[in-house]
Amino acid sequence: MTKPRAVIIGVGDGLSAAVARDLGTDHDLTLAARSDDKMRLLANETGAQTVLLDATDEAAVARLFDDLPASPRVVVYNPSARVRGPIADLPVDDVRAAVEVTAIGALIAGKHAARRMQEADPIDGTRGTIIFTGASAGVKGFPQSAPFAMGKFAQRGLAESMARELHPKGIHVVWVNIDGAILNPGRSEPADAPGSMLRPEAIARTYRHLIDQDRSAWSNEMTVRPWVERF
Repeated sequence: MTKPRAVIIGVGDGLSAAVARDLGTDHDLTLAARSDDKMRLLANETGAQTVLLDATDEAAVARLFDDLPASPRVVVYNPSARVRGPIADLPVDDVRAAVEVTAIGALIAGKHAARRMQEADPIDGTRGTIIFTGASAGVKGFPQSAPFAMGKFAQRGLAESMARELHPKGIHVVWVNIDGAILNPGRSEPADAPGSMLRPEAIARTYRHLIDQDRSAWSNEMTVRPWVERF
């Protein structure tokens, strides 16, 4: 039996790698990223196909989805970009480029994921799941981090609008607020605060839960935070 196809855009060695390992057990994977280094190692581990692309290049993203052998059942959009600094000093071109990655890239991926998913025959009434990896910056803007807040607020609004449009068509859309620091490879928790960072594998299990949700009780937004994180 043919496995369902999962597409992960934006690949590193932390959360996206954990999601790929989880989904790779029962999905055929396509990984897409700007750089081949980490993606190639993960592809060798999971048997995934790989595509080099800039997530803000609509023609490249459209080709990615057009070249899939079947409509994807899962699409995860991870990329984001940060520019830090006092508001009075922010270079506008740098801010524009950051928002392009976080928000416009999400729009492009969502557009073409939805286009292909609408071609699919529903399984138990569902054509697929689109997940946007968000952040606490999408609900609260932090000092000297306006560009990241701009991108994540826009991404969150995009996901909510898509959910209202696409849920009745059998396409599940979710924005996940990662409200805390992720314990990616190379990072360590403070000695005085063990368990204070989110494990990538735990977040990946949450993504799996969202993918498997019954459509009678779909989430359109989910927040995950370590137990010590303040609201």
